[in-house]
Amino acid sequence: MRDWSSHPLGLPDSWPVALQLSLGTVLHSPESMCMAWGPELTFFFNDAYLPILGPRVDGAMGARFAELWADVWQQVEPIVHKALGGVASRYDDLPLTMARFGRPEQTWWTFSYSPLFDESGAVGGMLCIANEQTARVAGEARLRASEGRARQIIDSALDYAIIATDPEGHITCWNEGARRTLGWTEEEMLGQPADRFFTPEDVAAGQVAKEMHSALETGKGKDERWHQRKGGDRFWADGEMTVLKDEADRAIGFVKVLRDRTARRLDLQARQRLEDELRRLNAQLTTDVNERTAERDRLWDTSPDLLLIVDFDGIVQAVNPAWTTMLGYEPSELLDQSISNFVHPEDHALTEKLVHDAAGRPLISVENRYTAKDGSYRWISWVSVPGEDVIYATGRDVTRDKEAGRALRHAEEQLRQSQKVEAVGQLTGGVAHDFNNLLTVIRGSIDLLRRPDVPEERRKRYIDAISDTADRAAKLTGQLLAFARRQTLRPTVFDTRKSVAVIEDMIRTLTGSRIEVEVIRPDEPCMVNADPSQFDTALVNMAVNARDAMGGSGRLTIEVRRATALPAMRAHPAVEGEFVAVSLTDTGAGILPEKIDQIFEPFFTTKDVGQGTGLGLSQVFGFAKQSGGEIDVESRPGEGATFTLYLPRSMQATEQAEPESDAEANARGNGAFVLIVEDNPEVGNFATQALQELGYDTRLASDAQKALAALRDSGSGDGSGFDVVFSDVVMPGMSGIELGQEVRRLYPDLPVVLTSGYSTVLAQNGTHGFELLQKPYSMDELSRVLRKAAAWRERAHANAPQMTE
Repeated sequence: MRDWSSHPLGLPDSWPVALQLSLGTVLHSPESMCMAWGPELTFFFNDAYLPILGPRVDGAMGARFAELWADVWQQVEPIVHKALGGVASRYDDLPLTMARFGRPEQTWWTFSYSPLFDESGAVGGMLCIANEQTARVAGEARLRASEGRARQIIDSALDYAIIATDPEGHITCWNEGARRTLGWTEEEMLGQPADRFFTPEDVAAGQVAKEMHSALETGKGKDERWHQRKGGDRFWADGEMTVLKDEADRAIGFVKVLRDRTARRLDLQARQRLEDELRRLNAQLTTDVNERTAERDRLWDTSPDLLLIVDFDGIVQAVNPAWTTMLGYEPSELLDQSISNFVHPEDHALTEKLVHDAAGRPLISVENRYTAKDGSYRWISWVSVPGEDVIYATGRDVTRDKEAGRALRHAEEQLRQSQKVEAVGQLTGGVAHDFNNLLTVIRGSIDLLRRPDVPEERRKRYIDAISDTADRAAKLTGQLLAFARRQTLRPTVFDTRKSVAVIEDMIRTLTGSRIEVEVIRPDEPCMVNADPSQFDTALVNMAVNARDAMGGSGRLTIEVRRATALPAMRAHPAVEGEFVAVSLTDTGAGILPEKIDQIFEPFFTTKDVGQGTGLGLSQVFGFAKQSGGEIDVESRPGEGATFTLYLPRSMQATEQAEPESDAEANARGNGAFVLIVEDNPEVGNFATQALQELGYDTRLASDAQKALAALRDSGSGDGSGFDVVFSDVVMPGMSGIELGQEVRRLYPDLPVVLTSGYSTVLAQNGTHGFELLQKPYSMDELSRVLRKAAAWRERAHANAPQMTE
């Protein structure tokens, strides 16, 4: 008993009337109730609340709420303060972790906290009505887990279709085995009548209702009949139906288990037919055994195929003479031997399996290899049928068929190789044709310039013709390098949406006013790491191709989007990943199916002579491949075409800044000293003369070793005598890249400029951080890049720390 004389509340007679009234209500209530009163939240409870307290019941009456329930105080404190603030609240199945019996346990409660008011109307305490729900909640959780495990068990029975229905025959459960066997998904079948998978004749006869009625009478029902899958094809299955009942023994539905027995039925039918045939033959043999025996012996002896009788363990019982003719073995060498002793070592396991299978059912067209007596191997195709205790088999030599198949595959490979050679021939022929045209213009212009007294106006015209033709030749080689994936790309991270927006007006101009152009761009960035100029060129090439396909009139849709995979195309499987897809869809004539595989070949074109080089789409193909992407095309004749360029999506969120252009494109060299490294004498002499004309001092080295020697001999042996190294990439011995790396190591502040018209190393690995000037180059381009490099060296020297005395 609590000594109330020393308690902060004092003796019960002195307690506030509101407390006494509330406490009386609690103590006389049959519900489990407790209350807390006063600033100390003094705790009171009734008899129904005793089980909740457990071992802490001693001293609980009159204890401080927070101390008595210290293990859950942190969890219920906000609810208590809410009640003391005058707001009642109720909670259902609230989880609380408490330690009633000396260890933490998870419990669940349904309770309400209500404010109790004193005589002045202020909140003097709170009332709690609590009921523990732990047993119910835990039981429901166990039930749900049990139901989940039961569903897993049902779905794991993949060989069985397990179907549940309500009393009216509407489906309530459809397992994975049912989906595999019947074709419908559970979503398609829930609530549907069960007669969907019965045959129309059984549905018309009310077979489902008959089965349910029979099951209700006997508790179970079995049947074996034809059923129908989603696609309409039929299969033979045996089924068992069981009545589902509730606690009151009332039928609440049915469970049916189906198993596909089509193969077994067909096997049994085939076996039955074979056995019937054998019995018929035996009956005939008994009527005239001598005649039949003679006929059998003649067939046995004269058959060119292998005839074999083995027991169910694979032991040879009889063979015909063809074994000697085909494989070289005498019958005495085979009898009473395991048939596996005569097969190819790699086919032992297969042969044992075939013997096992042949003992139970007929086998048709199974193949393995047999060893001939001379050590060679023969492929044999077998047909067999089991008898009562032996297997009868016929084997045909298919070695020649196998060899013919291999020869056919070899011929197909040679054909593919021939097609590749033809494509190369088409490429070289196209290149020769276009370059001969270009050289004709250049050669003719030069011849005309050599004539005396050429007027200045014509001289300028001939010079412009040579310059324009050289630019066209450079563009042609660039397209060829793009297709061959040997061009030197300058990748940078950029947003394809912005690039499409920039060239949108150009595309509208190229396509003309009679073609409607629609551009669809997403809200989110579509960043790629690729050469932006080659990207623009690819889009323009595809747009021009679309314009020509539409005959100058129609609709062109350009769409930029993100993609999560490359689709399967050109014998390549689909590839998952993050990509940006740019699609151009036209309403043109479309592409014939037989032309789809040719459109990306160089110089292939469906346009009239003189209306296209056939290199536009090959540039797109090469750019996509070299950038790690793909180009796909979908088309049907008369319905237009969609070309989709796929590029790997960059995870970088912002674009890289474009390098600033050099404003001094035509600046002179002002005496800067350039070391020219070029193994071709004509090109080297031309570069030397050109740079001297532009005001540079020059020295020519014919290979990398001579260039390094010139650097060692210059200035104080530190390369300071030169301002720039200008080197070709492709040279015998040390390449220009290797030379540049060596210069960078020995003379870190000496800039290196590389030049090349073609280099596999550059195409595959980039410029390795060096400035690159593509061949053929103009004098303006040469002057700009060398002046930029020299200026960099000047700034480096200006920023270097100075020595002081």
